[in-house]
Amino acid sequence: MIPDFDDATRAQVVAAKPESSTWLSANAGSGKTRVLTDRVARLLLQETPPERILCLTYTKAAASEMQNRLFKRLGEWAMAPDADLRADLLRLGLPEADIPDALLPHARTLFARAIETPGGLKIQTIHSFCSAVLRRFPLEARVAPDFTEMDERAQALLCEDVLDAMADGTGRDAVDMLAAHISGDDPMPLIRALLSKREALEIPLARDDLLALFDLPRGYTADDLIGHVFEGGERDVCHVVRQHLDPANRNQNANLTRLNQINWDSPGLADVALLEEVFLIGSGAKTNPDTAKVGAFPTKPIWAKMAAIHEPLEALMLRVEAARPLRRALQTADKSAALHAFAAAFLPAYDAAKTARGWLDFDDLILATRRLLSDSAVAQWVLFRLDGGIDHILVDEAQDTSPPQWDIVKRLAEEFAAGAGARDTLLRTIFVVGDKKQSIYSFQGADPDGFDRMRDHFQIRLDQAGSPFQECLLMHSFRSAPPILRVVDTVFAGPSQAGVGDDVSHIAFKHDLAGRVDVWPVVAPPEKQEKPDWHDPVDLLSDDHPAVVLARAVAAEIARMVDDGTPILHEGVRRAVTPGDILILVQRRSDLFHELIAAIKERGLPIAGADRMRLAAELAVKDLTALMSFLATPADDLSLAAVLRSP
Repeated sequence: MIPDFDDATRAQVVAAKPESSTWLSANAGSGKTRVLTDRVARLLLQETPPERILCLTYTKAAASEMQNRLFKRLGEWAMAPDADLRADLLRLGLPEADIPDALLPHARTLFARAIETPGGLKIQTIHSFCSAVLRRFPLEARVAPDFTEMDERAQALLCEDVLDAMADGTGRDAVDMLAAHISGDDPMPLIRALLSKREALEIPLARDDLLALFDLPRGYTADDLIGHVFEGGERDVCHVVRQHLDPANRNQNANLTRLNQINWDSPGLADVALLEEVFLIGSGAKTNPDTAKVGAFPTKPIWAKMAAIHEPLEALMLRVEAARPLRRALQTADKSAALHAFAAAFLPAYDAAKTARGWLDFDDLILATRRLLSDSAVAQWVLFRLDGGIDHILVDEAQDTSPPQWDIVKRLAEEFAAGAGARDTLLRTIFVVGDKKQSIYSFQGADPDGFDRMRDHFQIRLDQAGSPFQECLLMHSFRSAPPILRVVDTVFAGPSQAGVGDDVSHIAFKHDLAGRVDVWPVVAPPEKQEKPDWHDPVDLLSDDHPAVVLARAVAAEIARMVDDGTPILHEGVRRAVTPGDILILVQRRSDLFHELIAAIKERGLPIAGADRMRLAAELAVKDLTALMSFLATPADDLSLAAVLRSP
């Protein structure tokens, strides 16, 4: 029988029960790390060997946090008096009847066992686990036994070397083809995205195959599309249109500029796009998006004045309307063809460069391990060896697990309910915890929907094997006040709830904790930007820039709170707020980030400053770099000018 806990603690205790596999959905701040450590502690109390427990987390920080908490608890048990130890075991959720006197000495030995056991307690990221598996079975996995794991910088440098070699060699055509479709000088974001999808690009698709995916006929080209739009006479029709457009009207002047930019002698897809901007309703319109403005271009009165060209103009507008989806599909297909052609040249060269150096990147660790565990020739033997060493799997932050990572977990746990691996005399469990609302790593392949798919998969498998399975939910938040949680629930209500589960409600554990949420209006950019003085730095934002306006408003509000002595409750004591009580969170280190620091300093308020800085981006470092560049190369006038301009 579970002791008389409050609802939040009772839910944690039930989820931590080691007697069944558990699929846990846990809201932010609901104590999932405690549940994880509690479950491991209870497994150890049941005399599960530490080396047979595998805890997989998403980040090294999470692994370290879990390990520190667990070892702290086990260390306290080793030194605790009997009464204190028994009380802690009761708080862990063990019924008093299940705590015999003999259990106390056993609990005191767990700290030493967890540390000293060969192999130890495995609390690690899935990448670390895969690395260990590959080092244990390098020949079966077909990787170098002494491989080195690449960090992001090494990967970026290697990609640059491979790209340079391609540009100077046989891969030049593929590089040129891709370069025509990307903007900016840095190709690394695209290459990183390509590497994250390498499996889908290993077998490149031909252009005709890509055209078919977009419902375009084989061999369809830009000339076919242009010929459909420009049948002849469009120049004359648009000449009449231009005569009726008023340059003093902003919208009409914009359309006049677009029509003047069209190359009527040799039109291309860019010219078709210009006609779309002129004659079609925008894609973001609430009514009739992407449709022709027949009868209302540019206004109904002006349309009436152009009666002489209504028929050819309307026909042109309808052709442009029909061409828009075709143009988008064609351009997407051509971009995809360029990407596939580039991948066909880049990926083998990249893999060859890694192999020559004995390197594996993070994705290689996952993919090679999945391939190893799925290889019919060796998988059963490898799983048998691993199966003999893992009895309980715990997965943290499961909402950020990618499909290949789920495949690894699935293969590891498959033996828990199949054949000899089921071990009739031993209960083996899987514990998974996550929160789909907190999935933030989609750019790394995270699949929040996989959380539900894998739940269904394991539930069916374990039910078939007669192994207990429970689905739990932690709804209480130990962090936030009720007003904040009500705002979260309101945001996720209705259509916004789609994709994050059936129940997204939160319960504040500290129900009497004060809280407040203010929603400020959006600071829109000015319609007409003020021209800066010629002597202002080029990166100086104007006073009416949205980032500057918002930063100054935030600084003013903080100053008001401090000056007015706005009361707060701190550790049960009511006192006036101080600058040190205020934390400002931003999405990224953008202009707003730096403007906030400047605005708060301008108010004379103490501030810790940036939590992290890029050393090479700091002005003082840039000045010193320019000075050294000039000293090394006296002919470098630009560096000299930068030094002389420095404050």
